[in-house]
Amino acid sequence: MNFPLDSRQLRAFATLSRTGNFTLAAKELHLTQSAVSHSMKALERDVGCKLLSNVGKKILLTQAGEQLLHHAEKILQEMSATRVSLQQLGKWGVVRLRIGASTTACQYILPGVLREFKKSFPQYAIAIQPDDTTDAIVALRENKIDLALGLEPEKEDQFEFHPLFTDELFFLCSPSHPWAVKKSIPREEIPKQNYVLYNRASYTFRMVEKYFRQENMVLNTVIEFGSMEAIKELVKLDLGVSILAPWIARQELADGSLVALPLGKRKLKRNWGVFHWRRHRLNLAEETFIKLCEVESPLLAD
Repeated sequence: MNFPLDSRQLRAFATLSRTGNFTLAAKELHLTQSAVSHSMKALERDVGCKLLSNVGKKILLTQAGEQLLHHAEKILQEMSATRVSLQQLGKWGVVRLRIGASTTACQYILPGVLREFKKSFPQYAIAIQPDDTTDAIVALRENKIDLALGLEPEKEDQFEFHPLFTDELFFLCSPSHPWAVKKSIPREEIPKQNYVLYNRASYTFRMVEKYFRQENMVLNTVIEFGSMEAIKELVKLDLGVSILAPWIARQELADGSLVALPLGKRKLKRNWGVFHWRRHRLNLAEETFIKLCEVESPLLAD
């Protein structure tokens, strides 16, 4: 079985390689010359080959020693960088906040929130992981993120949910679409349309599918996309109808390039919020992040 090399022996070896002298190496390492010598003999026994050779009073590296030095320098540099990184984390205020958020939230909610957050916590390292709610739940369970910004999870009692806003889903179509022209949607035409929807693995897709199943309908051909911008562009070209919240297409609805129509008599609403492990006690930065999301949310509520 191969065991890891001793970092102290590697440091002594690198120092000896640089100085070429046991006395100088011992002085720099604050050790006795005998201790350095014993350390090198132990290292050679460990790796199973000779690393050093004496040429007069000068210590030179063998071919194996040159190869070891190449790796040792990289290992010692990485160890040094790790120490600096950990020391920085130990200082007050130099910490991280890992956020999981849907691509929609990343585009429409987070920019304003993060701008204000950095004013209060300029030293925080912020990591954003684009995740749909389903993936964010997995990331939370695996401790890859601290907070998730997305739709309220179903039957997830181990998470605490901080509600932000509620939106409603509508049909979105181009202004030239017959539904937009008539300003009405014949019920029998709904299953016959081509649809451009957000990806099938998402919470939203499942909500839409469940909604129409309860209406005894199965939507026709569905083109899936992971980008809201791509979905809107395809709908503008009248290549299909989408089902989105109006705040995602606010600009397009304002300039008339898209038209929103209700799904039916029953409304399909979603609850957005921030969630985390129930047993996780929020720190000041996490509480501030949630409060900033609450401030940003009224602009998106139905």
